[in-house]
Amino acid sequence: MNIVPDTSAVIDGRVSERVEDGSYKEATILVPEAVVGELESQANAGYDSGWNGLEELQTLTGYADEGTIDLQYVGRRASEGEQAGASEGEVDAVIRDVAADHDATLLSSDIVQSEVAKAKGLSVEYVEPVVEGDEGLPIRDFFDEETMSVHLKTGTRPKAKRGALDGMSYKTVDETVTSDEQMDEWADEIEALARTSREGFVELSEPGMTIVQYQDYRIAVARPPFADGIEITAVRPIAKTTLEDYEFADDLRERLLERQRGVLISGAPGAGKSTFAQAVGEFLNDNDFAVKTMEKPRDLQVGPEITQYTELGGDMAKTADSLLLVRPDYTIYDEVRKTEDFGVFADMRLAGVGMVGVVHATRAIDALQRLVGRVELGMIPQVVDTVVYIEAGKVHTVYDVTTEVKVPEGLTAEDLARPVIQISDFETGTPAYEIYTFNRQVVTVPLDDGDSSDTGVDRIAKQEIEREIRSVARGHVQVELQGQNDAVVYVEERDISYVIGKGGGRISDIEDRLGIDIDVRTLDERPGSGGDGSSEELQPAGEVVQPEITGRHVVIRMDDHVGETVEVRADGDYLFTATVGRGGDIQISRGSAIAEELEDAIDRKQQITVAAA
Repeated sequence: MNIVPDTSAVIDGRVSERVEDGSYKEATILVPEAVVGELESQANAGYDSGWNGLEELQTLTGYADEGTIDLQYVGRRASEGEQAGASEGEVDAVIRDVAADHDATLLSSDIVQSEVAKAKGLSVEYVEPVVEGDEGLPIRDFFDEETMSVHLKTGTRPKAKRGALDGMSYKTVDETVTSDEQMDEWADEIEALARTSREGFVELSEPGMTIVQYQDYRIAVARPPFADGIEITAVRPIAKTTLEDYEFADDLRERLLERQRGVLISGAPGAGKSTFAQAVGEFLNDNDFAVKTMEKPRDLQVGPEITQYTELGGDMAKTADSLLLVRPDYTIYDEVRKTEDFGVFADMRLAGVGMVGVVHATRAIDALQRLVGRVELGMIPQVVDTVVYIEAGKVHTVYDVTTEVKVPEGLTAEDLARPVIQISDFETGTPAYEIYTFNRQVVTVPLDDGDSSDTGVDRIAKQEIEREIRSVARGHVQVELQGQNDAVVYVEERDISYVIGKGGGRISDIEDRLGIDIDVRTLDERPGSGGDGSSEELQPAGEVVQPEITGRHVVIRMDDHVGETVEVRADGDYLFTATVGRGGDIQISRGSAIAEELEDAIDRKQQITVAAA
């Protein structure tokens, strides 16, 4: 009796199972080299299926050594083109040819392969695929009603984030230190559960990292060498809300139903952005809008009527192309992080699709500023007309985004009229910010400056003067405005001649470009300077820094500015606001959205500066 097992039968262990029960006693097992090639490829890619199949072949070799069966490897390996077309049946066709050439029975757990083989006139033995018993999530006991996430790692005590959204705490939940063996067992069980259960799937499988979705749990399993030990992080939503649960619900409902909108939902990690996005999606679906999602990983807790899409071929742009053919009324994009994501979001919105994007940001205005430089300035209100900021699970701020040709606040000359993006408080209609171009730069001006004596326009003017002077000066530069059209610039004595230029030509050029009369003096002449020609004050236009990238953080050293609140910029574009720690540095955890933005800027050789907030 000649038996040719295909890849599915070998992975499921169905050959050795039949040898053990006597069905294949003294049979000749002909393993196609195409099967070996598939298993080797899967094992190299880190898939358990490949390793399970190779283990089955080793078991068969043991039976052959005992004389229980005759084991032979036959046929040819699939070509590169056939391997690339494996999902279309190219490798299965090679395996069927081996069975036909040896007048053998094809053993398969693949129903399509079996039916095609029968149609080809082959002898086929079909066996149901192995589905391991679903005993539930092995780490479920670490969760209670208030647990949002569980954090496990070899050699540490299990920890969890528990509590309400406005009072979450990170605490130890078991005093037993987890062993490597226990972690390995849990990791294997979680991955197997996701692959075999109808309630789970594998979102990402790469050497060292597997991300799975099981029921409403999103679980990341990291292994060496990607991580320094086995680590399991399981997250689940602790609240499912409706739009009625939030402030401004009536106004937001009316706004979303009026027409397709471009909405950014912003907030810090864990603030409840995705929960709010899920509520918006369910509301739109209940009001007869066709709603889809774009997620990686897919973890929004939405109903079955909302189809959840992930990356197509590893590229969200391809997913967007497919969705434009489906023509949804609204698409929930969770999360919009990188430049490519903002481009996809903008393209779909400008194609007429309503878009709801989830964005990491520490202030509502920061979410909108992340579009600057990625989308043409005049198009921003067409891409995003609503910004919702979530804090501690509640709607904290809602901004309305419009555009108008006008003179920006704080300027007076009519010839300064230009397109201005106005960001207004949704509840009161009070303008909060303006975004426009000023001397070839895009600026964001707060309209409510509190007790500050400088208006937003004053700060911009000082920054522009500072930028121009620093382009020729080598040392410290300080600027003081003396009125709307006059300023005093203080520089080091050695820089006076560079700044003024021959016959005053250089400073005259700068004055003409800025439309401001500038008086150049030495730092020693500045009131309160102490005559030492130096200053520790952080320059408005920014101090150039060189961030250091460590294993866990991106670090910016600011030893002279401990406790100060500063803005970090890349080539003048705002990235984020931070406070200099007691150690004299700013530390951003790698893997966060902010760190990725900063690392991208460093990779692009952009100049990183830190300025007073």
